[in-house]
Amino acid sequence: MFEVTHVDPSGARIGRLHTASGIVETPAFMPVATNGSVKTLSFDTVAGLGFEALISNAFVLYLRPGLEVIEAAGGLHKFMGWDKTVFTDSGGFQMLSPEFLGKTSEKGVLFRSPIDRSRHMLTPEACIDIQNRLGSDVAMVLDDLVPFGSDRDALSAAASRTTRWAGRCKEANRSDGQLLFAITQGGTDLALRRRSAEALVDIGFDGYAIGGLSIGEPKDVMSQILREQARVLPEDRPRYLMGLGSPTEIIDAITSGMDIFDSTFPTRNARHNGAYT
Repeated sequence: MFEVTHVDPSGARIGRLHTASGIVETPAFMPVATNGSVKTLSFDTVAGLGFEALISNAFVLYLRPGLEVIEAAGGLHKFMGWDKTVFTDSGGFQMLSPEFLGKTSEKGVLFRSPIDRSRHMLTPEACIDIQNRLGSDVAMVLDDLVPFGSDRDALSAAASRTTRWAGRCKEANRSDGQLLFAITQGGTDLALRRRSAEALVDIGFDGYAIGGLSIGEPKDVMSQILREQARVLPEDRPRYLMGLGSPTEIIDAITSGMDIFDSTFPTRNARHNGAYT
């Protein structure tokens, strides 16, 4: 599933993630295909640039075009026209988006669709069912994400709820070929981050993502958290830092022991006439 082929003294790792659709060489960056496509780029272009994996948003795809349309097309890969690895995010990040008006409870997250204003309860069980039906290679658990700057009580509650939801996601998973990644939370509190990671490792997952970062915290704080998380997370599992797209910050994160990254930042930057040199 995941093999580490080299570890640098800095902490950087080279590895291979084996999925049902092939091998992803790590460190790896994933372009974001929220709705099943990467904005302004064809998949031939994306593949030609050397990318081996993309990430789509399961909840957004559930809203439109809908699971029935994607299933009728033969699953997410055929619907997209992409035969390499596809990750799907649960949609938990949308709870920070005002257009979705997410309200969190122990049951799950109640969203309002920005398309027709209909209400949808996204429970951990529904989150996994959606991703199982989409047929992505890697599914993410539903996590409870709170805004940057939240107090410790809110961070602690969100981290604990994320652990409980992760357990429910694992119990609900019905796909043998689909990998399931957990997501640590805890904000910038090192003790909460450690507790979150340890609890998720005890449950056991195919990979571990670090969520709730790259949303406003100082760079040195993020680096400290990543190094702490790398010490707790298993060496034989991939580590996925969600939402990071700056090249210099990715290099820093790689030396902190992270393996996989994603962000809309590069394509959004290009659409606004920006380029990295």
